[in-house]
Amino acid sequence: MTQLSHSNTNFKQQSFPITLICDGVTNAPNIGSLFRIADAFGVEELIFCGHDIPIGRRMTKTSRSTEKHVNYRVEEDIESVLSDYKSKTYQLYALEITDNSKVLNSLSFDTKRPMALIIGNENFGVSHNILELVDHTMHIEMYGYNSSMNVVQATGIALYEITKQMNG
Repeated sequence: MTQLSHSNTNFKQQSFPITLICDGVTNAPNIGSLFRIADAFGVEELIFCGHDIPIGRRMTKTSRSTEKHVNYRVEEDIESVLSDYKSKTYQLYALEITDNSKVLNSLSFDTKRPMALIIGNENFGVSHNILELVDHTMHIEMYGYNSSMNVVQATGIALYEITKQMNG
């Protein structure tokens, strides 16, 4: 058995109609890892919303240069970003545990419409006012004591399920 590297894998490059919108994600290593996840799952665009988003040297330690391949931007006002995507008929999904969120792997995503996946701040999750604006809220079923996981790990799990369905 031979371990494969970047130069000899046979992964098919592809893009999915998914925009990843980050509501106040501010930890530089998490931001770098989100670039890697967005690249790995063929996300069309990555949008960081909030103040003082650390795009820079600390972030690049974990991004492994994927910021050069992922379309991204920084916006201050997430509400105007969501309004814009809603007007473009995007489905708006928040990844957050709420009293009416659905379990991720129980959902059937509309693969004919583009999607915006909204993820939240490392400590506080998706803002309450943003949860009021989305079409759907979903969560990852967990079996341990803790009721949350790292935002990057949760995003990877969600993108795996979404792209699996979009890939048919």
